[in-house]
Amino acid sequence: MNWKFWKKDKDKTKKKSTTREWTEAIIFAVVAATLIRTLFIEAYTIPTPSMERSLLVGDFLFVSKVNYGARTPMTPIAFPFAHHTMPVIGTKAYWDGVKLPYYRLPGLSDVKKGDVVVFNYPMEADSPYYRPVDKRENYIKRCQGAPGDTLRLINAQVYVNGKAAPNPPGEQTDYTVTTTGMDVNPEIYDQLEISNYDNVGAPTMTKGAAAQLKTYSNIKAVTPNIKPPGQADPFNPVFPASTPKYKLDPKNKDFDWNVDNYGPIIIPKKGWTVTLDSLTLPVYGRAIEVYEGNKLQIVNGKIFINDKETNTYTFKMNYYWMMGDNRHDSLDSRYWGFVPEDHIVGKALFVWMSWDSNASFLHKIRWSRLFMGIH
Repeated sequence: MNWKFWKKDKDKTKKKSTTREWTEAIIFAVVAATLIRTLFIEAYTIPTPSMERSLLVGDFLFVSKVNYGARTPMTPIAFPFAHHTMPVIGTKAYWDGVKLPYYRLPGLSDVKKGDVVVFNYPMEADSPYYRPVDKRENYIKRCQGAPGDTLRLINAQVYVNGKAAPNPPGEQTDYTVTTTGMDVNPEIYDQLEISNYDNVGAPTMTKGAAAQLKTYSNIKAVTPNIKPPGQADPFNPVFPASTPKYKLDPKNKDFDWNVDNYGPIIIPKKGWTVTLDSLTLPVYGRAIEVYEGNKLQIVNGKIFINDKETNTYTFKMNYYWMMGDNRHDSLDSRYWGFVPEDHIVGKALFVWMSWDSNASFLHKIRWSRLFMGIH
């Protein structure tokens, strides 16, 4: 009798082929990387100067999904490692025939004012994209207002609930530089990290750089370009004038806000009930219809939500107010309004690499920024 029947016959054991071993290894790597990117941490690159000088074009970041809680996929059928568009061929990298409800795992904290946050760009819900929430373009800004806050800008200073908000150390804006007639040496602009100085009369710099620039003998004045209150910009309107769809009376005057003197505006909070009228509907109409998925109609000056006449609405989600540190070169909440909680991707942690494409070959890596924490 064979007392070793439980042992496999080595001769009958089939060895995996090289192709199968490679296939299994690749599948395992793809699944593991996808889980890490979805639930824990993901790499991003800064493509625009909207966060300068806090974050620079060419900074490579790690963004934590754990801090605010990882968001489970809402569009689960997608090509691995492609966000919304396939490289080279340019087609959609996802199939929106299957959609799952929004759900977020427990996180370490809520989004706090001052956090640098990656989120999906809310306006890509519109034409020509009509993208699902989790497939909208990734933006990075600083949270300036949390749910329930009343936010206002007075002469470019942010006020939250009546108190001046701390200004980011890298915050910069456009200035008018008046000289004695002698041009400023471009090397001085480089040393002070002043950008866009080729724009006549409107270089962009921090307050510290402006103070240093004033000390040069050929500089008469360095004045911030602040738009006065009560003067809306007809060529570049801010929210809610930028979304005129929700005006109860088309004859009513638009809000006379601008990027430097804005508000006050109340940021929606989950469970908050707002009274809807000619002043509030333009502010909250988009959130009610687009972000919270209701049918909103204005008929003969009356408001209907899901075919029922009403003058109130209770919000289902929390919302945030996001702004770039480069205040005059940032497309942010001042132009398109609130960021819903289901658009939040994660918190920016640190810069692991920084690449200056305009520098010489030996100076392309910004060594001083490597592994720099983001504050």
